[in-house]
Amino acid sequence: MGFLLAHLSDAHIGPLPKPRLRELAGKRLTGYVNWRRGRDRTHDMAALGAIVADLRAQRPDHVAMTGDVLNLALPAEFPPAVAWLETLGDAADVSFTPGNHDAYVRKASGRLASAFAPFTTGDDGVAAVFPYLRRRGRVALIGLSSGVPRAPFVASGRRGAEQCAGLATLLRRAREDGLARVVMIHHPPHRSGSRAGRGLVDARAFEAAIATEGAELVLHGHNHRASVAHVASARCGLASGGAVPVVGVPSASAMGRLARAAYHLFDIDGAPGTWRISCVRRAASREAPVAVAETAAFSV
Repeated sequence: MGFLLAHLSDAHIGPLPKPRLRELAGKRLTGYVNWRRGRDRTHDMAALGAIVADLRAQRPDHVAMTGDVLNLALPAEFPPAVAWLETLGDAADVSFTPGNHDAYVRKASGRLASAFAPFTTGDDGVAAVFPYLRRRGRVALIGLSSGVPRAPFVASGRRGAEQCAGLATLLRRAREDGLARVVMIHHPPHRSGSRAGRGLVDARAFEAAIATEGAELVLHGHNHRASVAHVASARCGLASGGAVPVVGVPSASAMGRLARAAYHLFDIDGAPGTWRISCVRRAASREAPVAVAETAAFSV
């Protein structure tokens, strides 16, 4: 076994604290109505607890959490969300990237940066500046932020030109250092990843950076379902060839007729040019949400 990396996303920690009337201005009002109309029942904290317990039992080398631990980015949501992140492991062993619900409104940006600083601090010691780079063993973990405030009923993400340029630089540097490169982002970073109003608006620029500099694995959440796509790149260092796998994970807490809380466990092994990655999805049972069962492994 090589480097064991656990990936989960979209925990949507509940119950939602009772908001003050003045906190429900703008987008938060529609979000609060949606929460009360069913999202509060979809996101099962017992299933999430079972997912975390199972994850910890696997003893991963690192945990990637790609956003949406919050719901409306209310001030009272931050302390329990940070406390939950701490249950995944030490901040040095847990990397976080913000989702659209974490950056739900513009006024939450300062609290977002400070609250999750320990989980977004790169090797340079700077927190909450994206992209960040964390070297862990033979793996380079690169975190991007796609969570930005949007109008009501819009859940799209954006990185911006500065992050795009920074990503290319970090991918190149990590390749030259002989590391397996794992990129973490909340929104599906390819053009076919989400329907209109939910995707990454600058996905084309992301794909161009991956195509030019290469990577070995891209992780995302947001869609609350498992998915595997690929971006072609001559500088992908996988033994399987020149296509970078882009893997989406289900919500870690959503349970329902079509939803099954789950996380992914990646085994990264090999060397530059011959990196091998395998993956197992571990999911909560619909019959007994607190029991976690292993599903079939799949290759990326």
